[in-house]
Amino acid sequence: MEVKIQKTLSMCKNLMKEVKTWGCLKQTGLSLRYMMEFGSNPTPKNLLISAQFLHKELPIRIARRAIELHTLPHGLSHRPPVLKVPLLHYWYLDSFREIRSFPEMKNMNDEKEFTELIKSIKVRHNNVVPTMALGVQQLKNVFEDPDEIDEFLDRIYMSRIGIRMLIGQHVELHNPNPPPNCVGYIHTNMSPVNVARNASEDARSMCYGEYGSAADVRIYGDPDFTFPYVPAHLHLMFFELVKNSLRAVQDHFMDSDEVAPPIRIIIADGIEDVTIKVSDEGGGIPRSGLPKIFTYLYSTARNASWDENEPSDLGTTDNISVKMAGNGYGLPICRLYARYFGGDLQVISMEGYGTDAYLHLSRLGDSQEPLP
Repeated sequence: MEVKIQKTLSMCKNLMKEVKTWGCLKQTGLSLRYMMEFGSNPTPKNLLISAQFLHKELPIRIARRAIELHTLPHGLSHRPPVLKVPLLHYWYLDSFREIRSFPEMKNMNDEKEFTELIKSIKVRHNNVVPTMALGVQQLKNVFEDPDEIDEFLDRIYMSRIGIRMLIGQHVELHNPNPPPNCVGYIHTNMSPVNVARNASEDARSMCYGEYGSAADVRIYGDPDFTFPYVPAHLHLMFFELVKNSLRAVQDHFMDSDEVAPPIRIIIADGIEDVTIKVSDEGGGIPRSGLPKIFTYLYSTARNASWDENEPSDLGTTDNISVKMAGNGYGLPICRLYARYFGGDLQVISMEGYGTDAYLHLSRLGDSQEPLP
C-alpha cells in the first residue's frame, strides 16, 4: 500500500513538473479572420493540421490555468464555500495529462480520436464558471484585495473562452451539414439585428417568468447589414445587457402607474467597428457604483444572492447559470467576450434616469486573441 502511495505521489510530482514546463511556453493567438479563412476549406489535410496545432497549443493554455489554480489568491482555496475549487485544478490537470498522453497524429484516424478526446474535455469544463463564481460571490466580504481576485478571474475566464472557442471551432468543422454561411462557430454573414431580436425575446421571456411582465425592446439598425462573427458570443452579450436593462426598468417602475418605457437597441455599422448601444430608463446606477460594475464581487441587484442548487446549463452559450440578477459576473464575462475578438464594452449611466451600454465589436476580424 505504501509503495502504491509513493508511486502515486511521484506521478503527481512529475505531472506538475511537466505542467510548469509547458506553462512557460509561448501561446499562439489566432484571429477571427484566420479561423474563418482556414476553416473555409475543411479538407482532411486541414483538419489534421488543425488537430496537430491544438495538440501543441491546448496543453500550453491549460497548463497556465492549472498553475494559477494551484496557487490561488490568498484566502480563496481554504474557505468552506469554495471546497469545489480544488476540483477545477484536477480538471485542468486531467485535461493536460490526457492531451499530452495522446500520441503524435499522422493520419485521419488519429485526428478523429483526438477530436473525440477534446470534445470530452470541453464537456468536463462546462461548469467552471458557476463553480468559481459561487465561491467568489459568497466570499465578497472576505478578500482584502478585490482587484487581485478580478484580475485572477479575468485570466481564468478569458483563457477558458479561448480554449472553448478553439475546441468548438475544430469540432464544428467536422459537421457534415453545417448551417448556411457558417464556418465552424463563425457565421460569415451574421445579422446583428437578428441576433438582437432572438436574444431580446429570450431575455423578455425570463423577465416575464420572474416579474410577470417585461418592457418592450425596440431595435434600430439595418436588418440587411451583416458581418463575420460568432453568433453564440453575440447572443450571450445581447442577452446579458438586455436582461440587465429589463430588470432595472421593472424595478424602477414596479410601484408606478406609468407604462414602463422600452429598451432601445441601436446598431451602427462603422468602418472599423460595429457599435451597439443598449439603452434603458431604469433609473441608472449611482456614480459611486460605476467603478464596481465590472468586478466579480458586485451586483446592482437589490437582493443579490446565489442558489447553490441552481442548474448550470439552461441553454446559454457557455453553460452559465441564468437568472435575472445577482450572480455578480454577467457584465465582467460579457466584456471578456467582447474583448476576445478585439472589441470592448463600456457603460455610461445617469442616476435617476437610465443607463447606456456601448458594445464595440471589431468589424475587421484581424485582432488576435488577448491571451492571458
